[in-house]
Amino acid sequence: MGKLHIAIFFGGKSSEYPVSLESAYSVIRNLDQERYVPVPVGISKEGGWFYFTGDIQKIKNDTWMNQEECIPAAISLAGGEGKLLLLQEGEARAIPIDVGFPVLHGRNGEDGTIQGLIELAGIPLAGCGVLASALCMDKHRAHKLAAGEGVLVPRGIVLSGREEKAAEDFAEKIGYPLYVKPVKAGSSLGVTKVARREELPKALALAFLYDSQVMVEENIEGFEVGCAILGKQELLTGEVDEIALSGGFFDFTEKYTLETSQIHVPARIAREKAEEIKKTAKAIYQALGCTGFSRVDMFLDQEGGIVFNEVNTIPGFTEHSRYPGMMKAAGYSFGELLDKIIALALAG
Repeated sequence: MGKLHIAIFFGGKSSEYPVSLESAYSVIRNLDQERYVPVPVGISKEGGWFYFTGDIQKIKNDTWMNQEECIPAAISLAGGEGKLLLLQEGEARAIPIDVGFPVLHGRNGEDGTIQGLIELAGIPLAGCGVLASALCMDKHRAHKLAAGEGVLVPRGIVLSGREEKAAEDFAEKIGYPLYVKPVKAGSSLGVTKVARREELPKALALAFLYDSQVMVEENIEGFEVGCAILGKQELLTGEVDEIALSGGFFDFTEKYTLETSQIHVPARIAREKAEEIKKTAKAIYQALGCTGFSRVDMFLDQEGGIVFNEVNTIPGFTEHSRYPGMMKAAGYSFGELLDKIIALALAG
């Protein structure tokens, strides 16, 4: 059997474009070159699709988009062909694709859209499918489904317009601080921790820049924990991690620089509590129909309660990201993790 062609989709029109480049670089770099042929498919900020032929360091440095090393490309939708069409010099060539691996974060990458395209093309998909991706991207509906399984979720309301009065009334009911966040966005973009009433209008305006629906949500006193999950019916988990903050919250800057925060793997909690967190994470993963891999984020409150935050169906995949870090702590190298993800995609 020859090498498998793995299409790694990166870039995209999302505000999380730079994060995708870092993740894609790490994925390509850690693929076993004896077993796989990486097929880098870059999506520009304008939405153009290209087969990238250059040094993968240029993906990390965001210098990949150039005429010499980018060939316009498209996925063939002819049923079951599993091909990337290269549109060059008035004719189309094709590269086979055995597995499609989206390494795209946020809108149009993590919300089920590209997953649907890959599935329409008859290409085995690495990671969650259309429904789970869309549900997990929608924090409000994800909370509703998790709550239906008996999982604790924060109290919150959803606004579809600049309903400042409704937000103010809810804030008075639950008290400050609280969080204002887009319903469908990732990497904490558009999220504000609001300490007092006069900060609320600005926080709402910021969140509405990222989505047409916004959540106002109670603050959970405690700290954030995460659980990396891999699998379909049989689920593997990484070690639970813990985010230690010196102040504020785990916003976009902290997630990618760790300027004033630390991530502890394993979390500094009792083994029994870590096992309870893993069990809760699995229940959430299954309730939302996740398959392949995801990172489930939760809070551990001051009374020891486990409160659901969100699921990242395409978590960060850099060598320093939380998902591979949790799996590494459980004994799986980055390369082994990619092997398992690809095997799950091929198993269907």
